Order: sequence, then structure tokens, then C-alpha cells
Amino acid sequence: MRIWMCAFAFLLAVGDAALSRALASVQVQISLSRQSMNVNVDGAHHATWAISSGKQGFGTPSGSYRPQSMNKMHYSRRYNMTPMPHSIFFYHGIAIHGTSDVRNLGRPASHGCVRLSQQNARALFALIGRHGMKNTSITVGY
Repeated sequence: MRIWMCAFAFLLAVGDAALSRALASVQVQISLSRQSMNVNVDGAHHATWAISSGKQGFGTPSGSYRPQSMNKMHYSRRYNMTPMPHSIFFYHGIAIHGTSDVRNLGRPASHGCVRLSQQNARALFALIGRHGMKNTSITVGY
């Protein structure tokens, strides 16, 4: 009986550890009105970064999403092969990605994508890579 109870306790502990790893999550919250992104990991604040979203006529879609694909380097066929480093696509060709146009961070300036500094895009890309796209939510709102 005692061995069975020890084995059961061990299985519960292993199961709890596996479950907590499976529930590890990244929440990306994008505020179009503040032109900022908050990143939470497992419910704890991780970072706040300035962004550029879609300019007039090229709005960034609001809603709740999950990453659909990730590319370390993507080139936009729609916009003259513009480089989009550390792209996290979440809605019909719209992505979060790095930009060298950091002077425009903090105001709408893109064709719908969410731009971050290249350093912050790299950090977010790595974070989602560690936790998994299935465990990541992206919310875009005002």
C-alpha cells in the first residue's frame, strides 16, 4: 500500500509539471489607440513596447487571434519585397514584425501590419518559439 501511494504521488507530481508546461502561455495585447504592445507570460507582465500599426486606409484588424505562421525573415511580395524580419502572421497576411523605421514607432505608419523595433520583434519571436504558437494569443483592440 505504501509503495502504491508513493508511486501515485510521483505520477501526480510529474503530471502537474507536464500540465504547467502545457499551459504556459504568451498573451500579446496590442492597443491601437496607444500604439503599444503589452506582453504577458503565464499571466505576469513581461514587456511593453511601442508599435506602429496600419495608417489611414490600411487599418490593422481588431480582434482575437492566434499566430498562424512564423518566419525568421519574410519579404513582402505585395510591397516591393520589403523585408519583414521575425514575422508572426496572425490574420490574412497581416503580421507582427520588426522594422528599421523606428522613428515612426508610436504612430500608425504601416500597411496593416504591427511593427516593432527589430530587437523587440526578435525577442517576441523567440518567446513565442519557446512557448509555442498554440499557447499564444494575440488581441488587437483600441
